[in-house]
Amino acid sequence: MFLALQVLTIIIVAIAMALALAHALELPGKLRLAKEQYFGIQPIYYPGFTIGGAAEPLGLLFSAVLLFLTPPGTLAFWLIASAFIGLLAMQATYWILTHPVNNFWLKDVELKGVSAGFFSLAASRDPPDSENLDWTYLRDRWEFSHVARAAFAMISLILLVVAVAL
Repeated sequence: MFLALQVLTIIIVAIAMALALAHALELPGKLRLAKEQYFGIQPIYYPGFTIGGAAEPLGLLFSAVLLFLTPPGTLAFWLIASAFIGLLAMQATYWILTHPVNNFWLKDVELKGVSAGFFSLAASRDPPDSENLDWTYLRDRWEFSHVARAAFAMISLILLVVAVAL
Protein backbone atom coordinates (compact mmCIF):
# COMPACT_ATOMS: atom_id res chain seq x y z
CA MET A 1 0.00 0.00 0.00
CA PHE A 2 2.83 2.41 0.88
CA LEU A 3 4.59 1.70 -2.44
CA ALA A 4 1.35 2.40 -4.30
CA LEU A 5 1.04 5.74 -2.48
CA GLN A 6 4.62 6.62 -3.41
CA VAL A 7 4.06 5.80 -7.09
CA LEU A 8 0.71 7.60 -7.22
CA THR A 9 2.21 10.68 -5.57
CA ILE A 10 5.01 10.77 -8.14
CA ILE A 11 2.53 10.41 -11.02
CA ILE A 12 0.30 13.19 -9.72
CA VAL A 13 3.23 15.56 -9.13
CA ALA A 14 4.58 14.68 -12.60
CA ILE A 15 1.25 15.75 -14.12
CA ALA A 16 1.37 19.05 -12.21
CA MET A 17 4.96 19.58 -13.32
CA ALA A 18 4.12 18.75 -16.95
CA LEU A 19 1.44 21.44 -17.09
CA ALA A 20 3.72 24.11 -15.63
CA LEU A 21 6.59 23.00 -17.86
CA ALA A 22 4.34 23.21 -20.94
CA HIS A 23 3.70 26.87 -20.16
CA ALA A 24 7.38 27.53 -19.53
CA LEU A 25 8.41 25.93 -22.83
CA GLU A 26 6.03 28.23 -24.72
CA LEU A 27 7.83 31.31 -23.40
CA PRO A 28 10.26 31.99 -26.28
CA GLY A 29 7.54 31.77 -28.92
CA LYS A 30 4.97 33.74 -26.96
CA LEU A 31 7.40 36.60 -26.31
CA ARG A 32 7.50 37.15 -30.09
CA LEU A 33 3.73 37.63 -30.40
CA ALA A 34 2.09 40.99 -30.97
CA LYS A 35 -0.50 42.17 -28.46
CA GLU A 36 -3.50 41.09 -30.56
CA GLN A 37 -2.06 37.62 -31.15
CA TYR A 38 -1.11 37.18 -27.51
CA PHE A 39 -4.52 38.27 -26.22
CA GLY A 40 -6.14 36.02 -28.83
CA ILE A 41 -4.39 32.86 -27.67
CA GLN A 42 -4.53 33.30 -23.89
CA PRO A 43 -8.12 31.94 -23.58
CA ILE A 44 -7.17 28.64 -25.31
CA TYR A 45 -5.79 27.29 -22.05
CA TYR A 46 -9.21 27.07 -20.46
CA PRO A 47 -10.75 24.71 -19.50
CA GLY A 48 -8.01 22.15 -20.27
CA PHE A 49 -5.33 23.50 -17.95
CA THR A 50 -7.97 24.24 -15.32
CA ILE A 51 -9.06 20.60 -15.26
CA GLY A 52 -5.47 19.28 -15.39
CA GLY A 53 -4.57 21.74 -12.67
CA ALA A 54 -6.41 19.51 -10.20
CA ALA A 55 -3.12 17.60 -10.01
CA GLU A 56 -1.58 20.46 -8.03
CA PRO A 57 -3.77 20.30 -4.89
CA LEU A 58 -3.81 16.51 -5.20
CA GLY A 59 0.00 16.52 -5.33
CA LEU A 60 0.07 18.56 -2.13
CA LEU A 61 -2.41 16.25 -0.44
CA PHE A 62 -0.67 13.03 -1.47
CA SER A 63 2.75 14.45 -0.56
CA ALA A 64 1.44 15.40 2.88
CA VAL A 65 0.06 11.89 3.42
CA LEU A 66 3.32 10.38 2.21
CA LEU A 67 5.28 12.65 4.55
CA PHE A 68 3.04 11.69 7.48
CA LEU A 69 3.63 7.98 6.78
CA THR A 70 7.40 8.27 6.31
CA PRO A 71 9.54 7.70 9.41
CA PRO A 72 10.58 11.12 10.79
CA GLY A 73 14.23 12.06 10.68
CA THR A 74 15.09 9.77 7.76
CA LEU A 75 16.59 11.10 4.55
CA ALA A 76 13.40 10.13 2.73
CA PHE A 77 11.37 12.18 5.22
CA TRP A 78 13.46 15.30 4.61
CA LEU A 79 13.39 14.84 0.85
CA ILE A 80 9.60 14.50 0.89
CA ALA A 81 9.30 17.48 3.24
CA SER A 82 11.42 19.54 0.83
CA ALA A 83 9.29 18.38 -2.10
CA PHE A 84 6.17 19.41 -0.19
CA ILE A 85 7.65 22.87 0.44
CA GLY A 86 8.43 23.15 -3.28
CA LEU A 87 4.83 22.30 -4.12
CA LEU A 88 3.66 24.93 -1.63
CA ALA A 89 5.95 27.46 -3.32
CA MET A 90 4.46 26.47 -6.67
CA GLN A 91 0.96 27.18 -5.29
CA ALA A 92 2.02 30.46 -3.69
CA THR A 93 3.52 31.61 -6.99
CA TYR A 94 0.29 30.79 -8.78
CA TRP A 95 -2.04 32.56 -6.34
CA ILE A 96 0.16 35.62 -5.84
CA LEU A 97 1.50 36.18 -9.37
CA THR A 98 -0.34 34.11 -11.97
CA HIS A 99 -3.99 33.99 -10.90
CA PRO A 100 -4.56 37.76 -10.76
CA VAL A 101 -3.23 38.05 -14.32
CA ASN A 102 -5.42 35.13 -15.44
CA ASN A 103 -8.40 37.06 -14.14
CA PHE A 104 -7.28 40.09 -16.15
CA TRP A 105 -6.86 38.04 -19.37
CA LEU A 106 -10.24 36.40 -18.91
CA LYS A 107 -12.33 39.35 -17.76
CA ASP A 108 -14.17 39.52 -21.10
CA VAL A 109 -14.41 35.74 -21.63
CA GLU A 110 -17.57 33.90 -20.60
CA LEU A 111 -16.39 30.87 -18.67
CA LYS A 112 -18.61 27.94 -17.75
CA GLY A 113 -18.52 25.01 -15.36
CA VAL A 114 -15.31 24.23 -13.53
CA SER A 115 -13.44 27.13 -15.15
CA ALA A 116 -16.03 29.70 -14.07
CA GLY A 117 -15.91 28.47 -10.49
CA PHE A 118 -12.13 28.32 -10.37
CA PHE A 119 -11.50 31.75 -11.83
CA SER A 120 -14.07 33.34 -9.54
CA LEU A 121 -11.72 32.52 -6.63
CA ALA A 122 -9.89 35.68 -5.59
CA ALA A 123 -11.39 37.40 -8.65
CA SER A 124 -11.04 40.84 -7.12
CA ARG A 125 -7.26 40.45 -6.93
CA ASP A 126 -6.45 42.05 -10.28
CA PRO A 127 -2.84 43.15 -10.61
CA PRO A 128 -2.44 46.65 -9.18
CA ASP A 129 -3.34 49.32 -11.73
CA SER A 130 -3.70 46.60 -14.40
CA GLU A 131 -5.81 48.81 -16.65
CA ASN A 132 -3.01 51.36 -16.96
CA LEU A 133 -0.09 48.93 -17.28
CA ASP A 134 1.71 48.16 -20.48
CA TRP A 135 0.38 44.76 -21.57
CA THR A 136 3.94 43.39 -21.75
CA TYR A 137 4.25 43.77 -17.97
CA LEU A 138 1.25 41.48 -17.48
CA ARG A 139 2.50 39.10 -20.16
CA ASP A 140 5.93 38.88 -18.56
CA ARG A 141 4.45 38.42 -15.09
CA TRP A 142 2.26 35.57 -16.34
CA GLU A 143 4.93 33.88 -18.45
CA PHE A 144 7.81 34.11 -15.96
CA SER A 145 5.60 33.05 -13.05
CA HIS A 146 5.04 29.83 -14.99
CA VAL A 147 8.79 29.39 -15.40
CA ALA A 148 9.17 29.70 -11.61
CA ARG A 149 6.29 27.27 -11.06
CA ALA A 150 7.86 24.76 -13.45
CA ALA A 151 11.15 25.01 -11.56
CA PHE A 152 9.45 24.42 -8.19
CA ALA A 153 7.52 21.47 -9.63
CA MET A 154 10.59 19.94 -11.28
CA ILE A 155 12.61 20.18 -8.07
CA SER A 156 9.73 18.67 -6.08
CA LEU A 157 9.36 15.81 -8.53
CA ILE A 158 13.08 15.05 -8.44
CA LEU A 159 13.09 15.09 -4.64
CA LEU A 160 10.12 12.70 -4.51
CA VAL A 161 11.70 10.30 -6.98
CA VAL A 162 14.96 10.28 -5.03
CA ALA A 163 13.08 9.75 -1.76
CA VAL A 164 11.25 6.74 -3.19
CA ALA A 165 14.37 5.35 -4.88
CA LEU A 166 16.31 5.28 -1.59
